Amino acid sequence: MSELRDDQWFTEVFDSHGSAFSLKISEKLLDVQSEYQHLEVYATETYGNLMVLDGCVMLTDRDNFLYHEMIAHPALFTHPAPKRVVIIGGGDCGTLKEVLRHPGVEKVTQIDIDEEVTKASERFFPALVEANDDPRAELLFADGVKWVDDAADESIDVLIIDSTDPVGPAEGLFKTDFLKRCHRILKADGVMVQQSESPLYHSGSIIRELRHDMREAGFDSVATLPFPQPVYPSGWWSVTLAGKGTNVESFREEAAANHEMPLQYYTADAHRGALALPPFMRKAFG
Repeated sequence: MSELRDDQWFTEVFDSHGSAFSLKISEKLLDVQSEYQHLEVYATETYGNLMVLDGCVMLTDRDNFLYHEMIAHPALFTHPAPKRVVIIGGGDCGTLKEVLRHPGVEKVTQIDIDEEVTKASERFFPALVEANDDPRAELLFADGVKWVDDAADESIDVLIIDSTDPVGPAEGLFKTDFLKRCHRILKADGVMVQQSESPLYHSGSIIRELRHDMREAGFDSVATLPFPQPVYPSGWWSVTLAGKGTNVESFREEAAANHEMPLQYYTADAHRGALALPPFMRKAFG
C-alpha cells in the first residue's frame, strides 16, 4: 500500500488492486515514529478522528464499531461459556471494550507490541478506552507471538488476533506455526478469531490460505464472516473463526438475540447472515 497526500485529503492507495480511499482532513493531530511503525492521527471533516499506521487506515470514530463488534461478539457467542479471553494486538482497545461487555467474561489480557497505539487511543479516541480500568482487564505491551509461546497449555477460552495487515509487526501472526501454538493454548472447547482482510480482494489468497492453515494447525471447524467496513480496502472486510472442539458454523443464537449490550451492528441475524457466504467466496475457498 502507498499513500497520496495534499493539504485537504488523506488517501490510502491499494496498488495491487488499483483502488484508493480518501478522507477529507482538517488537521493533523499526531505524528509519531515508534520503535515499530509510523503512527498518525488526523481530524477529518465527516469521519471524526482517523488513525493511520504506516500509511494504512486503522480506524475512524465513525465506523470502527463495525470491525470491533464483528471481531469480538461472533467468537464470544460461538464459545459455549467464555471466561478467559486473550487479545493479540488490538492496541486501540476497541476490541477489549467489546469483550468486556460480556458479564460472564472473568479476565481479558490484551498484548500489543506498540504502546504508542494505546497512548494515541487514550488521547484521541476516548470512547474506545472507556473499559480499560475494568478490573477484569490486563494490558501488556509485549511480543504477542512470544506471549503465546510462554502461555500454558489449554489455558484460554477465546483467542482474538486483532492484527494489522500481514506485513511488518503482524506478519508472524498469519503463519501456520503460530496457529499451531494458538491451538495448543486453547482449551478443549476453545475458539480463535483472526481478522482476515477483504473478501473481494483476498478470498482466493490470504483468506483461503488462513483457512487452510487453521485446519492444518488442528482446528476442527473454520468459518469466515464478511461485514462492511467503509474505510478499509474495497469497503468490505472479514474475520475468520476456528474451533477446537467447538463448531464455529453455529452459535448461541438465543443468547445473541437476547443480550442487553448497546451494540450498533452485531445481532444474531447479522451473525447468521454473515455465516451464509456468497458463491464467489465458497468457490475461492475450493
